Amino acid sequence: MSNKNMEFKDSGIPWIGQIPKHWEVKKVKDGFYLKKDKALIENPVVLTLARSGIKVRDLENNEGQFAKSYFEYNPVDIDDILLNTMDLQSGANCNISKIKGVISPAYANLRYKNGFSPNFYNYYFKIQYWTFAFFAHGKGVSYENRWTLNNQTLMRFPLLVPPLNEQKKIAEFLDKKCEIIDKRLSNLERKIKSLKEYKKSLISECVTKGLNPKNMEFKDSGIPWIGQIPKHWEISKIKYHGTARNGLTYSPSDLTDESGILVLRSSNVQNSKLVFHDNVYVSCSVKNNLMVKNNDILICSRNGSRNLIGKNALIDIDIKATFGAFMLIYRSKISKFMFYVLNSNIFSYHLSNFVTSTINQLTNSNFENIKFPLPPLNEQKEIAEFLDKKCEKIDRLNENYTKQITALKEYKKSLIYECVTGKKEI
Repeated sequence: MSNKNMEFKDSGIPWIGQIPKHWEVKKVKDGFYLKKDKALIENPVVLTLARSGIKVRDLENNEGQFAKSYFEYNPVDIDDILLNTMDLQSGANCNISKIKGVISPAYANLRYKNGFSPNFYNYYFKIQYWTFAFFAHGKGVSYENRWTLNNQTLMRFPLLVPPLNEQKKIAEFLDKKCEIIDKRLSNLERKIKSLKEYKKSLISECVTKGLNPKNMEFKDSGIPWIGQIPKHWEISKIKYHGTARNGLTYSPSDLTDESGILVLRSSNVQNSKLVFHDNVYVSCSVKNNLMVKNNDILICSRNGSRNLIGKNALIDIDIKATFGAFMLIYRSKISKFMFYVLNSNIFSYHLSNFVTSTINQLTNSNFENIKFPLPPLNEQKEIAEFLDKKCEKIDRLNENYTKQITALKEYKKSLIYECVTGKKEI
């Protein structure tokens, strides 16, 4: 398909604009059936709609919610398009199935009619999420609560219809291009993962063995998973080197997103650094002992996701802020060294024991009684300075990879948008 000499017309769809003159604009119901069948079979292959595609659900791992019976689940055939019409914001909520099975009737299941390529429309529906077109047609109690696209609205939603041969050509082009992009993304994500693992390993080695292990004598730490430590080091507990304090729950009437005293929360800690977006403030007065200070360590102590508990950041700037109820502050005279202890395998090991499947919480008592190897003060400073330099280089490299990932994802979305709306020459 070439659009060099192609004539265009207004699609009548604000978020799409001009389309090739020979393309038609129809409705979803013209090109798809909304499947509402029931499987009526025992022990079916249960599918799940994930960001990476439609997959067979593992019913053995006890993750997520389970149905009492899958007898009335919706049967899914190869090339059905599944849409999550209950989440219109995250932008990764539709995909084409290449597996036969069943899925929850809460999802919209579209079966293509003759003259409509499911592969092309898999891309088409994706951009409706990315451009928030579906979101604009949603209804519910509020944007955050039950904001959904009902079936009637979905089936009346506008559908661009190129000739079938063009649909197939566009889908084939995008399949090849997206495969290349996805390989690059996977490669970058692997590099980031490897660097993060290397960083943690480096920190763990330094805070348990020191900077020059070849020139040191060692002794048994008495802690099996730590093993040997330098002979002149001690084993100590966190409570002997600082104080831990939990934050407060503030009244909704005191909260604002504009000005006042900043309340540091889990979202303000990203990759062991403080970030300032999605900020919340309190307009009331806050006691001095609940205000953070330079060199405090901010730690996530409670969260809906156990994976976020324990993430932390060293406060290395003067800031007028307090901290929320799901956070704790650790204040220490050796905070820089302790920050690296809390980003080592030592802290990870203890967290795996403290945080259970029923209680997603790091208590002050558990935190304060964590044991760790303690070098003399001069070695603490040397280790911290060494790790500052090393980790800064690792973090810069990871930030560069992260920017590349963001740029590639945006390019991919832009490419798909231009192709399925006829704006790009193919």
